[in-house]
Amino acid sequence: MQITHSHVLLDACCILNFCASGQFLTILKSIPAEVVVTTVVQEYELKTLQRLKEEDNDAVFQFEEAIQQGLLMVVDFESEQEEESFVNYATILDDGESATCAIAVHRQWAIATDDKRAISFLKNEAPYIQILSTSEIIKNWSEQQSVDFSALSYVLNQIKMKGHYVPPKNDPLRNWWQKSSE
Repeated sequence: MQITHSHVLLDACCILNFCASGQFLTILKSIPAEVVVTTVVQEYELKTLQRLKEEDNDAVFQFEEAIQQGLLMVVDFESEQEEESFVNYATILDDGESATCAIAVHRQWAIATDDKRAISFLKNEAPYIQILSTSEIIKNWSEQQSVDFSALSYVLNQIKMKGHYVPPKNDPLRNWWQKSSE
């Protein structure tokens, strides 16, 4: 997986999927760029992950540990233009996607999201922004770490069960995902 930008902004949906995998820290380490999350997504995601914690999940620990270890950087709006774009985008997208897209567009950073509306929006508004998916990042991680079939299958099934995610039909890696999760 080649990333054409210096940073990758993770949207909430990808964070949830990576935390659901139980391999959040190693997945972040496998991304060949600076990995970033907006404060809007951080605050929203911590609430979501705390609900998961009640299900005996260490997702909150992984998320906070990633920030403490410097694997995940938290950024906020740095300009009026970013804030203005956030407000404008929020008429179309939810707050997490709006904040992530606003910062990605203004700083020209890549974005990792599985949200259909955010993907469509970015393709129209900022076609120069690289968009990554959960499946691309998980496949890259599995190859870099030489993850064996049974471990990969377990991770993919954890993402399906806890993250409620499977790649959509138009995802070019859907067949790989299905075969790897059997």
